[in-house]
Amino acid sequence: MDICLFGSARDTVPAVYLTETEKLGRAMARRGHGLIFGGGASGMMGAAARGAHALGGRIVTVAPDFFQKPGVLVPYADEEIITPTMAERKAAMTARADAFIAAPGGVGTMDELFEAVTLRSLGLPAGPLALYNVAGFYDGLLTWLQKARREDFFQPGLLEAVGVFREPEALLDWLEDAVKS
Repeated sequence: MDICLFGSARDTVPAVYLTETEKLGRAMARRGHGLIFGGGASGMMGAAARGAHALGGRIVTVAPDFFQKPGVLVPYADEEIITPTMAERKAAMTARADAFIAAPGGVGTMDELFEAVTLRSLGLPAGPLALYNVAGFYDGLLTWLQKARREDFFQPGLLEAVGVFREPEALLDWLEDAVKS
């Protein structure tokens, strides 16, 4: 299975997020899953790639051409896709993925996450989506989403279709089961 990971590109975040996301990358490689991501060498993107690379996992980077600067992209991708824009980058990642994981991240991650959720809400083809809720990172967002659902801002069942996990193995078990069904 090819899994698209959304996540921060910043290394200045608390170390627990980087450590745990590297563990996720290792778990993905151990199970034979490919990693598709925005190509960044830093933050959650870089951590997941380092973990996957350490165990020989397949890595596909998708980056806009203006990211092609020394030190920005991981140097060990098995396949590198360069796009003209960020929007085309997101579309290329989505098109290649069987499933999606949102690791901790900022506004770019939220953009990617909510586009994936929106596609699902519209009934468009999209693989299963899981939040990697390291150290409760997504707890506040989940509270907001539950309130929005209670007040009928989106349809029933949408939240239940998004998995929320704190451990890599449970997250990957869920994605594997969801892709099979």
